[in-house]
Amino acid sequence: MKKWKYALFLCGLVVYFTFSESSSAFAMHIMEGFLPVGWVIFWWLAFLPFLIIGMRSLIRITREHPELKLLIALSGAFTFVLSALKIPSVTGSSSHPTGVGLGAVLFGPWTMVVMGSIVLLFQALLLAHGGLTTLGANAMSMAVAGPLVAYGIYRFGKKWNISRRWTIFFAAFFSDLATYVVTSLQLALAFPDATGGIFASFVKFAGIFAITQIPLAITEGLLTVVVWNFLSTYSSRELTQLERGV
Repeated sequence: MKKWKYALFLCGLVVYFTFSESSSAFAMHIMEGFLPVGWVIFWWLAFLPFLIIGMRSLIRITREHPELKLLIALSGAFTFVLSALKIPSVTGSSSHPTGVGLGAVLFGPWTMVVMGSIVLLFQALLLAHGGLTTLGANAMSMAVAGPLVAYGIYRFGKKWNISRRWTIFFAAFFSDLATYVVTSLQLALAFPDATGGIFASFVKFAGIFAITQIPLAITEGLLTVVVWNFLSTYSSRELTQLERGV
């Protein structure tokens, strides 16, 4: 696929989501300083092994197949643009797509651990979306759980010869929801309900975000299929290479 077509496609995504983005001042990523110190340390320690595995995977792919670097960059840009789009939810919070499903389907979950973490870091530094202390927790939900679920569903669809478009759709759909389920659990563990405990708190957080997140997950699934069709048309050689394993 020619580089100018990638650039044109990325510019189109950026322009569209920039002008359609909500002006909500609050983000779904757990904000800076919100988690207690103990949970900050816990989630960072839980995340680091995944990051190390992801870095090894990314280094291997780019070293053995340098021609795939542009496609990796496209996956990262797709994640950045979608996860920067904030839609107002309830109680002063907001929801957003994640965009990690596409890269997980293309390169596997480990590469997207790194790309998703870079996206979260840039958003924390440039957009005040999330935070550095909560980066470990946010990465566990969006850069680890989301890609793992997406890749698992994609492999299941391939094994049972399910339609590729439906497989891509459900991979993106459930990876989006998985991110929010994990985030709800993280918040519930840090802030259990006074009477109902962790479970009641989880139901409350998950219920809050489900109102806007389910429609967003459907939209993300459809958009991911559109991007996949675009790549199938203009980057079929790279997709064939990825299908054979990298």
